[in-house]
Amino acid sequence: MKTSNMFKFMPVAAIALLMSCAGEKQETTTVEEKMKVKVETVHRQDVEQLSEFTATVEANVTNQIAPQSPARIQKLHVEVGDHVNAGQLLATMDDTNLKQAKIQMDNQELEFNRIDGLYKVGGASKSAWDGQKTALDVSKTAYQNLLENNKLLSPISGVVTARNYDNGDMYGGALPVYTVQQFRPVKLMVNVSESYFTRVKKGMNVDVRLDVYGDDVFTGNVHLIYPTIDPLTRTFPVEVRIANSDERVRPGMFARVTMNFGSAQHIVAPDQAVVKQAGSGDRYIYVYKNDGTVSYQLVELGRRMDNRYEVVTGVEDGDQVVITGQTRLTNGMKVEVVK
Repeated sequence: MKTSNMFKFMPVAAIALLMSCAGEKQETTTVEEKMKVKVETVHRQDVEQLSEFTATVEANVTNQIAPQSPARIQKLHVEVGDHVNAGQLLATMDDTNLKQAKIQMDNQELEFNRIDGLYKVGGASKSAWDGQKTALDVSKTAYQNLLENNKLLSPISGVVTARNYDNGDMYGGALPVYTVQQFRPVKLMVNVSESYFTRVKKGMNVDVRLDVYGDDVFTGNVHLIYPTIDPLTRTFPVEVRIANSDERVRPGMFARVTMNFGSAQHIVAPDQAVVKQAGSGDRYIYVYKNDGTVSYQLVELGRRMDNRYEVVTGVEDGDQVVITGQTRLTNGMKVEVVK
């Protein structure tokens, strides 16, 4: 009754104003503003199937040069960094033991000749002849071994990369006297993913980039493909060789090897469309649908090409993908597309 009396004495204009404000407030609360987004239409196109692997450059051949037994080094003939040819003299060892072995061999030969003469006329037994012949053969072998180890020769043409002794040092066997490595060619051992096992072919060309040379590209080729898969890493070793005629590529350099497996028709989408799911390695893209909503699509990405990604699965040809505002979207949300 009090309320009725209050309206009875209130001016009509005031009542109308109150009713109008109440209606506006109710209308404001019921209108939902749509999230504004930008979209881009994506299409299939030919994409080169490139895969990059890392490796460390190795010498094609590495030889550790040393005598078979301890001996004093008489003279070293080459230094670290020198280029040497196969058969070149690298070091001369002390020849004291060699001279003693030569004297012993000569004496054994004289004794054998004496026994041999007696044996032929019946003056010595066959067992005596056999014993002396064996002794001579042993002394000849010992002398030949010392002779071969008295002069250290390089078995390959290459570069001296280590020298561990000085003139007059006693070689004891812990380290080689020299290390000689072949730089023409060099090789890289690349661990390739199991999924490429049937696609890597012997002789195929690869591109090699070395961090030290920036964007310079060196051409290599697949020389060996190992026939088994490592069950722990799910990779298989591939040996890549670089001719390296100018010797710019050196053992120990870090390399990136790119293999080209042809091309495939895949969707290419702008990198702005790709969103990483927090707490996982998953990537997804929001696709704009005809009913004005967006759909969350889990995608598998391939190569990154400048500011775009190859999308292997998850998006179809002609789809409109959201390129702005997607971090505030949820699956099925209605949106407004702006230019």
